[in-house]
Amino acid sequence: MAFPYLEAVIGFMILMYIFESYLDVRQHAAHKLPTLPKPLIGVISQEKFEKSRAYSLDKSYFHFVHEFVTILMDSSILYFRILPWFWKRSGEFLVYLGLNAENEIFHTLSFLAGVMVWSQITDLPFSLYSTFVIEARHGFNKQTVWLFFRDMIKGIALSIVIGPPIVAAIIVIVQKGGPYLAIYLWGFMLILSLVMMTIYPVLIAPLFNKFTPLPQGELRLKIENLASSLKFPLKKLFVVDGSTRSSHSNAYMYGFFKNKRIVLYDTLIQQCKNDEEIVAVIAHELGHWKLNHTMYSFIAVQISNMFDYLPGALFDEVGAASDMKCPDF
Repeated sequence: MAFPYLEAVIGFMILMYIFESYLDVRQHAAHKLPTLPKPLIGVISQEKFEKSRAYSLDKSYFHFVHEFVTILMDSSILYFRILPWFWKRSGEFLVYLGLNAENEIFHTLSFLAGVMVWSQITDLPFSLYSTFVIEARHGFNKQTVWLFFRDMIKGIALSIVIGPPIVAAIIVIVQKGGPYLAIYLWGFMLILSLVMMTIYPVLIAPLFNKFTPLPQGELRLKIENLASSLKFPLKKLFVVDGSTRSSHSNAYMYGFFKNKRIVLYDTLIQQCKNDEEIVAVIAHELGHWKLNHTMYSFIAVQISNMFDYLPGALFDEVGAASDMKCPDF
């Protein structure tokens, strides 16, 4: 009797959903507590606490519904074998277009294009509700429906431009990798991560937001002095028009080696009472850099990926050494 892999995978997914839901329920109960935590008394007003609490509860309720629909849909797709059916249909679609369905790259791209369309359709109601109901109800949403769909179309266009070469490269690695497939694949994903981290803030992010240099003045001088005191190699300082989409505020840094840049949301500048508060937010972000948190996180992810890939590579090597015919990935 064959092991019920499909049922085991679905069962594991459901168990993970139950466990994560249990954690979410505990967090939801904490959000419902009406009193300000003692460490925050005198730091945050009761009015701000109530607003934050109401926002967190709304997001929590939404999260429960979204996760339930997601696990129900994902389990159904697996149980009713929708993916193999869709793979077959995507091949038939290629034949209809006069293309070679036996070409693994074309077939995979056709399949993934259909998956992307399905994902966009099923996730759209949740994205619209989150943006134009929850965020708007609490005064955070600033974007129009036109801007929402324009961003979505830009995202799809980027996927069409960037996705196929990456998918094609992965398929070629799988086809040609041999016993060291997993190592080659891990190396490719490492290089891809570094490339995307480099080009995203420079080429992709400006497609969605406008970045302007922070004008000369007291605020800029204070930030530069803070960076200098920490020996942070600040090269450029930008303000991004985050207010076109949301009133949430933030700041972040990016760049490799001596080419570091800091980006401030215009909402951060608008909402802070004085320059000291803005500099304090920047200090928090620079603290992550000073303590190498970003680097540690990146290394941890790469090690995790390595241990995901290497067992397969070792299995292939053992199989090759013993003339054992291993199935293709």
